[in-house]
Amino acid sequence: MARTASFDRSIVVRAAMDVFWSTGYEGAGIADLERATGLRRSSIYNSFGSKRGLFDTAVEQYLDDVIRPRLQPLSGPEVAPGAIVAYLEGLSAALADPASLSARSGCMLINSAGSPIGHDAAVAATVTAYRSELREALGRGIEARLPTLDARAADRLADACTGQVVAALALARIDSASASAAIDTALALIEAA
Repeated sequence: MARTASFDRSIVVRAAMDVFWSTGYEGAGIADLERATGLRRSSIYNSFGSKRGLFDTAVEQYLDDVIRPRLQPLSGPEVAPGAIVAYLEGLSAALADPASLSARSGCMLINSAGSPIGHDAAVAATVTAYRSELREALGRGIEARLPTLDARAADRLADACTGQVVAALALARIDSASASAAIDTALALIEAA
C-alpha cells in the first residue's frame, strides 16, 4: 500500500521554485532540492516523478504566483489607463530591490530559455506562451493608456515594450542598471506616443 504525501505541496513546490529560479534547472542538484524542500529524494520522485517533473510544477507555480498576479491589472476585463505605467514602475521597483528574488535572479522563464533546458520543446512552448501572455497584457495596457493611438502604432509600441521588459528580465541578475534603463525606455516610449 502506497503512503500518502504528508507535506504541503504548494510550500514544497515554492521552495523548489526558488532553487530553480536562483540556480536554473541544470544548476539545481537533487541535494539542493532536498535541502530546500525538506523532502528526501524518494519523496521528490514519488510525488513529482523526477527532478524534471518538479521543475515543470515549479514553472506553473511561478506563472501562477509571480507572473500572473503582476499582469492581472493588464489582463482583467477592465484595464485602467494607468495600469501599464503602474506595471512597469512596479517591475522596475522589484528589479531594483536587492532583497527580491527578481533582482537577484531575473525571470525564471527567461533564464530557462537561455539555458540547455530551453531547447526542450515543452519548455520552449511554455516560454513562448509566457512571452505571448506578456505581449497581450502590455498591448491591452497600451490600448487603455492611449485609446486614440493608431492600431499599427499601438502594436509596434506593445512589441517594443515587450522587448524592453524581456531585456530587463534577462539583464536583472547581471546588470541592474541596464535592467532599470530598459524599463525606463519602455516608459519613455509610452510617454512619447
